[in-house]
Amino acid sequence: MPIRYAFSDLRTITNNFRDKLGEGGFGTVYKGKLRSGLFVAVKILGKSNATAKEFINEVATSGRIHHVNVVQLIGFCFEGPKRALIYEFMPNGSLEKYIFSTEGTEEEIVPLSWEKMYEISYKVASGIDYLHRGCDIQILHFDIKPHNILLDKNFNPVISDFGLAKSYATDDSIVTLTAARGTMGYMAPEMFYKNIGGISYKADVYSFGMLLMDMAGRKKNLTPFADHVSQIHFPSWVYDQFSEGKEFEIENASEEERKLVKKMIIVALWCIQMKPSERPSMNKVIEMLEGDIEHLVMPPKPFLYPQQDPKEINNSTHSSLNLLQTEE
Repeated sequence: MPIRYAFSDLRTITNNFRDKLGEGGFGTVYKGKLRSGLFVAVKILGKSNATAKEFINEVATSGRIHHVNVVQLIGFCFEGPKRALIYEFMPNGSLEKYIFSTEGTEEEIVPLSWEKMYEISYKVASGIDYLHRGCDIQILHFDIKPHNILLDKNFNPVISDFGLAKSYATDDSIVTLTAARGTMGYMAPEMFYKNIGGISYKADVYSFGMLLMDMAGRKKNLTPFADHVSQIHFPSWVYDQFSEGKEFEIENASEEERKLVKKMIIVALWCIQMKPSERPSMNKVIEMLEGDIEHLVMPPKPFLYPQQDPKEINNSTHSSLNLLQTEE
């Protein structure tokens, strides 16, 4: 289990909070070093509405996760209003900066190869599958996005930030939430539209699909709930390209790399189906990523929002879903 530290210990570990790694609505992250010589990231949490019970629950949940692609919680601080989480340090930062444009930044970013992007996507899928099926409890992350995928020195990914995560008994198929949670653009539509299905582990599958789209397109997806309806939504555009028999243009890519990217996009399109029941499970996603591109069936075009009666949506996906399930 994670070790409890006093706040004074954190001052020592971080050399009086000298090296700031990042800052956000959650608080501030500093680089630190334990007496053992291990480098760590110390997240000092800002003021939040989370209760003491919720914080301890997050620590307890994170402490029972042990997977190579899920970040390791080493310790925590809970001293009056002061709360902090101590994680293993990931020297290559978040996946976000390797996907999205970083013009104007001082940091020199070496672009990742398509093979590496594919490998990262596969390992992230393995980490999510572990959260859903590998523990004695089911853990739903609810905030899968590039910012929360950290990369170690060898660019192996780990899923981080369990601030929104919830744990359930493994036999709970539908979960109860008092409010939508997640990040716009990655949040599953059932968080908003209750008539398309209950909230389950399929919400993480949707978020993973949007993450895959980001990785394949190397640009930020527009949120399907944005007001800018006139703007092209990347998943819709790329679906139309494939449906018309056109290839997704990639500069300086080999035939093998093009196949990897196309595979990532087709899997992503399955993951972002509107109805949760039409999305594959994460273990099925792993199978699809492992398999040959020739064996993948194109899903129906994903809806950006429920523009039809749910029965019509169901009918439009039924035949393709049968094709998918025959391989399971």
